[in-house]
This record gives sequence, structure tokens and C-alpha cells, in this order.
Amino acid sequence: MSVILPILISFLTGIATLLFRDRRPIQRALSVLGAAALLAAGLTLLAVVWREGVQRLEVGNWPAPFGIVLSADLFSAIMVVLTGLVGLTVAIYSLGSIDPDRERFGFHPLLHILLMGVCGAFLTADLFNLYVWFEVMLIASFVLMTLGGERAQLEGGIKYVTLNLMASALFLVGVGILYGITGALNMADIAQRLAEVKQPGLVLAVAFLFLVAFGIKAAVFPLFFWLPASYHTPPVPVTALFSGLLTKVGVYALVRVFTLLFAQEGEFIPPVLLTIAGLTMVTGVLGAVAQTEMRRLLSFHIISQIGYLLMGLGLRTPLALAGTIFFMAHVILAKTALFLVSGIVHRLRGTYDLKKLGGLYRTQPVLTVLFLLPALSLAGLPPLSGFFAKLALVQAGLEAGQFAIVAVALGVSMLTLFSMMKIWNEAFWKPSGESMTTVSSCPTTLWLPLGLLAALTVALGLAAGPLFALSLQAAEQLK
Repeated sequence: MSVILPILISFLTGIATLLFRDRRPIQRALSVLGAAALLAAGLTLLAVVWREGVQRLEVGNWPAPFGIVLSADLFSAIMVVLTGLVGLTVAIYSLGSIDPDRERFGFHPLLHILLMGVCGAFLTADLFNLYVWFEVMLIASFVLMTLGGERAQLEGGIKYVTLNLMASALFLVGVGILYGITGALNMADIAQRLAEVKQPGLVLAVAFLFLVAFGIKAAVFPLFFWLPASYHTPPVPVTALFSGLLTKVGVYALVRVFTLLFAQEGEFIPPVLLTIAGLTMVTGVLGAVAQTEMRRLLSFHIISQIGYLLMGLGLRTPLALAGTIFFMAHVILAKTALFLVSGIVHRLRGTYDLKKLGGLYRTQPVLTVLFLLPALSLAGLPPLSGFFAKLALVQAGLEAGQFAIVAVALGVSMLTLFSMMKIWNEAFWKPSGESMTTVSSCPTTLWLPLGLLAALTVALGLAAGPLFALSLQAAEQLK
């Protein structure tokens, strides 16, 4: 029961918030309570998996590989916990930042349907149902992105949905080919049957189909251009939700298929993944350095950080995969926090343009600290979580003799620090203009989730030892 509970909670919360759409206080309370329940269910699932091992649920009592199977190992349980955490912080933050019209037209139900899709993708053991959960996420995220009907939102939404529909079509083609050559959809069953397939070229072609399909969803090089064109257009809670979860589902799917289904393609896939990882890091961070709009800068950093996650998958050693899992937790917390910072900056000063900002260091010392913690963590400074995440990946790269990707990772980390200091210099340190509009305070509902995420970024670094040991256990289950 613990396996299906995160999906059920999000589904029922979505229905409940829809039923109370005309009673705004009740709807808002249900949204926060549902997100808190999802986090509690995720923590419970993680505890059960850690104590008892991998959990499985055969829906309708149809045995695998014939029926739909939900499965939770340490990796998927960790991702469900992170989903609940991001969902809760965004639900609280939205109370002070989402306008009544968007709430009335479905923000809260869509939020929880999206969380349901994310949890379903993390917990399914079936390729076709992974496709179904991707479509649930796509529909909910597209409506969230365009909710409000502003021109920039509609333009960004069209680019977003077009590329993601192409990715879904490629994914479905790959699933169809795999079913044709193995007669199975259950991932564990496919992995066993692929070893007996006498068409290695066809298997490799399917592997590259999945790489392109999930690569679009994860925004890897050169398939990332839809992300900076769309992620900065919706309200900040939506952008924070997307940055924390959606591209990470794409990376999660890549990790699953290339450690379980196509692990035998060791001669071809790892060099390709490492090359894509390096190019994703570099193009993302260079795009960020060139930006002067805060949300666009942070959007490019989503791309750059995806490169580090692919680096661990390309190296494919237990240490590297553990680094990817630990890095996943770090970057979800840090990126969500930074987007929430941008929302408060906009609330205080009425703009995201770094050239028009300034003086926040003197007038908003709390916000300054809450920016610096995730920003320096993203750059990889000790003792914050990003340092230990990058250290594990660098160590794994050196052990594998992959010095080029290690050099790229270190160089990109320096450029990440440079771009974070660009935000610091422009928004916080330089004097503010005399004509700048200033609001003296923000609602508590904006500060609480940001403070929680910043504190967790520090805690993740201070407790890196036991948490990285958990990541190593999760990585061992992937091999």
C-alpha cells in the first residue's frame, strides 16, 4: 500500500481542490494539506524501502509481467520524497503569489495532478505506463504554463508542448519496437529478454530513440532550446515547480533505461552520454552568463546542471551513480530555492531585470542570506551540498580515467560561481536607483518555503556522510 499511496494522495487532493474551487480558503488549505500528506507518504515509503527492501505492488493482483506493476527502490523513494518537498514548498509559496483568477481556473488541482504524474513516473515498473505518466505531466504542465493567457506564456507554452509531444512520439515508437522484439512491457522482463535478442543493431537504435526522447524532456544538448524559451514565462511558483521536478523526471528515465535495459550497450552509450554531458554543461552555463534577466539566467542553469547528472550516468560506476543521485537531491533543492528568491525580488522591486535592480543587500539582509546559501551551493562551495555532489562525480571521473569531463565539470563550476556573483553584484550589492519601486515586505507564505529549502541545502551538506551512504545504497540497487 505504501507504494501507491503517493499517487492516490495527489489524485484525491486534485479532486478535492477542484470540488472546492468556489471556496478559495478551503481549496488553499486542502492544497497545502495534500502536499504535506504527499511528503509524509514519501518519507514513509523511503523508511519502508530502507528497512525492508524493494517494494512492489501488482495492480489488480495480475502477476508480473502481465499486469501493471508499481515498484519502489531507494532511488525512486528518494525522488518521491523530493517531489513531496517541492510540492509542499510551492503550495505554501503560491498562497502569497498566485492571483485569485488563476486559483479559480484550476491552479491547485493542476498542481496536484502534476505531482501525481511525477510520482507515477518514479514508481512505475512498466514502460507503457511510464509513457502514460509522462502524458499526465505534459497535459498538467502545459495548462499550468499557459494559465492566465498572457502572450509570453502562450508563446512559451506552444514551444514547450510541441517539443515534448515530439519526445512522447519518439518514446512511444521506442516502446512499440521493444514490445515487438521482446513481447514485454515490464522493464525487468524486457531486460531479461533483451539479452536473448539477436538483433544488436535494432536494440542500439531503440536505445538512441530513448536517449533522444528522454533527452528532450531532460533538456540536454542540443535538445534544450525549448526550456529557456518557456520556463521564465509563467508565475514563479510554476517555474519553481518545473525547474525542481520536470527535467529531473527525464533524467530519472534515462538512468532507469540505461542501467536496466541497455546496460549491455557499454561500448557505444557511455561515450555518447559523456559527450552530451559536457556539451550540456558548457552551453547551459554560457547561456546563463550572457543573461541579464534573473529567471532566464536561472533557466539556463537548469540545463547546465543536467549535464552533471548525465556525467554520473555516463561514467556508470557505483560512485558515479551515487553522485548523480546525491546531485539530484542537491540541485532540486537549490534550483527551487533560487526561483523562489527571484519571485520575492520581483515582489519587492517589480522587475527581474538585473540592470534595474540593486541595493537588496542593505535593505533585505534575510533575503541576501537566503539567496547566497543555494547560490553558493549551486556553484559547489564547501560545506554546502553542491560541493559534496560535485566531489563525488569528480572522484568517479578521475577513477575512470575520464579527465576531459572532469576538467569540463570543474570549469563549468567556476562559471556557475561567476554567474551567481553576477546576480549578487547586480541585484544585491550595487546601489539601487532612486526611481526604483520598492515594497517594504512580503507575506510570510513567501519566506517560509524559501527558508526551509535554504536550511535543507545546508543540512544536506552537513549530513553529507550518511546521506551519501544512502545514495550509494540506491546506486547499488541500480547495477
